[in-house]
Amino acid sequence: MNGPIIMAAAFVIAMAIGVPIPFAAGIATVAGLLIADIPLTLMAQAAWTAFEPFPLVTIPLFILAGQLMEQGGMSEKLVNIAQKLVGAYRGGLGLVTVVACMFFAALSGSGPATTAAIGSITIPAMQAEGYRSRFAGAIAAAAGALGSMIPPSNLLIIFALVTDVSIPRLFLAGIVPGIVLGLMLMVVVFIVSLNNGYGGSGERFRWGPLLEAFWEGKWAVFAPIIILGGIYAGIFTPSEAAAVAVAYGLFVGTFIYKGLTWQKLFHAFKFTAIVIGTVLFILGSTKAFGQLVTIFDIPTSVLALFQGISDHPWLVMLLIGVFYIIVGMWLESIPQIIIFTAVFFPLVTSLGIDPVVFGIFTVMTCEIGFLTPPIGVNLFVAARISKISIEEISIGVLPLLIPYLLMILLLVFLSGWVTYLPNLVYGPSL
Repeated sequence: MNGPIIMAAAFVIAMAIGVPIPFAAGIATVAGLLIADIPLTLMAQAAWTAFEPFPLVTIPLFILAGQLMEQGGMSEKLVNIAQKLVGAYRGGLGLVTVVACMFFAALSGSGPATTAAIGSITIPAMQAEGYRSRFAGAIAAAAGALGSMIPPSNLLIIFALVTDVSIPRLFLAGIVPGIVLGLMLMVVVFIVSLNNGYGGSGERFRWGPLLEAFWEGKWAVFAPIIILGGIYAGIFTPSEAAAVAVAYGLFVGTFIYKGLTWQKLFHAFKFTAIVIGTVLFILGSTKAFGQLVTIFDIPTSVLALFQGISDHPWLVMLLIGVFYIIVGMWLESIPQIIIFTAVFFPLVTSLGIDPVVFGIFTVMTCEIGFLTPPIGVNLFVAARISKISIEEISIGVLPLLIPYLLMILLLVFLSGWVTYLPNLVYGPSL
């Protein structure tokens, strides 16, 4: 038992003194290897096996596709459609932000990218219309987190790589929770806006302007239909779909909307290289960490720890959810998924919990981590656009956390609806 304790202590101490997460995981892994008298070459071997799976190429391609679509002008078209759809109501621009984030989430696969793409357009507009800055930024941050749930989702891909759960099944399972969560966020935005008198032009909804906006933005609307439709129709795999998304974003941004310039292309490639470099570094160092978790038989110890309440899977899920939310306040989502899925996945599957449901549950708790300081990435992105402090926007996001917490409870106590679409398309999982 000394090995796991020393590994955990090394990881926590390294994090506490400001060591970056990949290095902290590496230090903890080296400590575990030395205790177990395992050659340090395991680190290199683990990194190699972490980079080997072909589906890993999906992540940089979807990141690049999202950047090309943002830089090429698709985000403006989606905002315009959302404006014509719900912009006339009280809190219209706030509702527009949520709807546009739902659209763009189906293109980018990333919460922070969705926040940046849509928030950079709608936050200044909300501020000009009298919205309090902290609430305007909070709407973009909370709705932007939908990018990690509505497919294609980079976090769902990471979970699939760690657990060997089917990526298409996870993608299908994320659609309904993502839409329901978006509708719940819209209800909160409307209530807060109604109480504070935010926005609303008072004009009646008309089909003409909406259809015109849809026609102007048809290339942006067709993107998720082509990408996701191709996956579910069996035309191409998720990895091939990511390549199609890049080609589509490049074509539309260059020849249709003509928003892509050489400078924007360079920015898109640079952003993708930085993000995927970080992901690979984290994945490489934490893969060996995950292997040591198995070598030290930590999942069995965790199972024994929960033995007294194993007759109540809902209670186990609630405790894991609370743990994930607390950890998510301090740890970024990708290492959180890689490290702790190795510990908890064997436990929840032994209790009969559907792996797909646990994947959606895991990503949902990570979304809360996007919205809680001190690490909350979406909060930092939205705060920078809003030109306010992280403390101020953290207060503004509080009412928008309610839908996320309600969704966690739905996943714990009523999860059958999550697997309805995957089971309908692919049949029940074995």
